[in-house]
Amino acid sequence: MARESGSGSLGTLVAGAVIGAAGLAWWLLSEAERRQQRSRQERNLRLSRLSGTEEEAVELHSGGLRSGLESGQESQLQDKVQQLNQAIEDVRRQLEGLTPQN
Repeated sequence: MARESGSGSLGTLVAGAVIGAAGLAWWLLSEAERRQQRSRQERNLRLSRLSGTEEEAVELHSGGLRSGLESGQESQLQDKVQQLNQAIEDVRRQLEGLTPQN
């Protein structure tokens, strides 16, 4: 009987350790995700301040991260991409004009 109770205690101890480790892992992952989300929000806040749109900065900081990003910053990003593509095309044309034709 003493042997059975000892193995039962050991099983309970192992199960508790496994559950505790799983809980700790879950907590660490959630904390890492929170920190990552917080740093994204802060980065977006800084970017919106740099672009000069203070209203978007307040919206991003107050929790409207998704709606502000999807509407305002997405269109700004598309505009920037178009500008970059245009600049690349202009440089390509200039380089073509500089190369000697055989």
